[in-house]
Amino acid sequence: MDLPEQFDPPIGVAERLAPGLRRIVAPNPSPMTWRGTNTYLVGDSAIAVIDPGPDDPAHLQAILSAIGPGQRITHILVTHAHLDHSPLARPLAQASGAPVLAYGDARAGRSRVMDMLAAQGLAGGGEGVDTAFTPDIMLADGDVVAGDGWQMRALWTPGHFGNHLSFIWGDAGFSGDLVMGWASSLVSPPDGDLTDFMTSCERLRAEGCAVLHAGHGSPVADPAARIDWLLGHRRMREAAILAALADGPTDPATLTRAIYTDTPAALLPAAERNVFAHLVDLVQKSAVTPAGPLSQKAVFTLNG
Repeated sequence: MDLPEQFDPPIGVAERLAPGLRRIVAPNPSPMTWRGTNTYLVGDSAIAVIDPGPDDPAHLQAILSAIGPGQRITHILVTHAHLDHSPLARPLAQASGAPVLAYGDARAGRSRVMDMLAAQGLAGGGEGVDTAFTPDIMLADGDVVAGDGWQMRALWTPGHFGNHLSFIWGDAGFSGDLVMGWASSLVSPPDGDLTDFMTSCERLRAEGCAVLHAGHGSPVADPAARIDWLLGHRRMREAAILAALADGPTDPATLTRAIYTDTPAALLPAAERNVFAHLVDLVQKSAVTPAGPLSQKAVFTLNG
């Protein structure tokens, strides 16, 4: 259910999605970003910009050009510090005078085990980390941000990234890269944490949103069904890993080749990070044990 959806929006154009909501797609298409990063503009006079996107002068100009007479940018909200979501926040803040709000810097929200893996030198994978990112205002789980005619509640949803926030706006949500309709979220340690991802998906599902506006791709029209599929997909991956380990100890690279048989070679490194994320989660559950220190090169054995 990774969907080859029909999503071909005009790039750099502010499209109206709902009253008080517009979307501008950034010019950064890729296998990880689909058509590009979705930047959202919320409000009619005081505008909140959600996920300004990559550091691209053309996208900065597209955002500023969408601000009409009687409007001004009052808040810049960042779901997480990947290079396709957060780098334009500082140039946009300088151009508009609005503060940048987020959970924290690029290392905020990491679990203890992910801090340990990062300290061992594990890095890379995914869309790239905006290591220079830092907000002007830190948002805690449950904080409410309000402007003229709108308000949003921050929901800390780590899993895809430690400092990942979702935002609840009425019966709609902005889900960043946690829940998307066109693809399942990449979970790549040490920034991605599968244990947190599963918990965050459950939390977001419990919000009962009627629609989710994701970081890439079309709006998710049936959030509950999509989240149920994502959780089920992860549980099936876990079952496949456990089944493979029942044949004997092995490492993440070998497991990846055995499980992702239809995946193009160029995407296998990302798939291996997903497998390793599952193995880290299984270690936390005492279901598997690494030979030696926990690492992506370790050989894992099924317990019991």
